Formats: sequence, structure tokens, C-alpha cells
Amino acid sequence: MSDIQPWYKQFWPWFLIILPLCAVVASINLLFIALDNSDSLVAEDYYKEGKAINMDLRKINYAKQIGMQYQAKIDDNMVEITQHGGPAYTAALSIDLYHRTIKESDISLKVTADGAGIYRIPLDESIKGPWEIRIEGFDGQWRIQQRIDITDDVEYWLN
Repeated sequence: MSDIQPWYKQFWPWFLIILPLCAVVASINLLFIALDNSDSLVAEDYYKEGKAINMDLRKINYAKQIGMQYQAKIDDNMVEITQHGGPAYTAALSIDLYHRTIKESDISLKVTADGAGIYRIPLDESIKGPWEIRIEGFDGQWRIQQRIDITDDVEYWLN
């Protein structure tokens, strides 16, 4: 009769099996995390978007050429945008506020002016930090776009 135990009752075989098994479980877990949390900043059709940038630049240059200028006042619960240059524009504006890294925070609206010519956007929550604001005419002929760093009750000149 011998004192040798079967392999499955010994410590070392299980120790040698558990190390690679942990690596496999961790890599499968990381694979599922990567698939569930894809990067929203990567464009699916980057070529089309690249071509669209050239069109956007024409709109931005046209806005500069005709002298379109707006002032944005952003406080805790309201964005107020008023025109201060260029030909009078009374139609609706397409106003987009893009957060640089958090796509879920982006705001995109079509806004009409009130009787005083002020475009007002009510906010659900306060916005702070780095943003990109884009103002485009309803007809889509011109666009103003600028990066701003939103702090407490500051006015921004957009041109």
C-alpha cells in the first residue's frame, strides 16, 4: 500500500491549473466589457464624414464672409443666444452643444427667437467645462462653430 494520493487530491496540479484558468476568465470578461462599451467617438463611415467637413468649412467661411456674429450667455438653467452682426436673421436656428467626450450630454435643437430676437434654450441641468457650440441657419447656408469652456455666467462671442 502506498501513500501516494491521486492527482486531483494534491495541491500543485490545481495551483497550476487555476493560474491559466484565471487568465482565460479575465480575458473573456474584458472582451465582453470592450464589446458593451464601444468608443462613441469613432465614426462608422469616416470617409463620408471627412467629405462632409469640406462642406462644413464652406458654410463657416460663408458665415465669416457675411459677418454673422452671435453672443451666447450660458447660466445654470438657460442658454440665451442673440445676433450681433451680419444680415438680420429671424428664421429658426439649429443649435448644437457637443461635449468633447460625453456623447450622452450633447444637446441638439431647432430654436426660434422670441419677440426680442433672443433664442432661448432651457437646460435640464447645469453644463460646465469644455463644449463645442454650433449655430447653423435653418436654410443650412451658413454655420458658426466654436469651442468654449463654460464657466459661471460668462458671455461668449461666436463668429
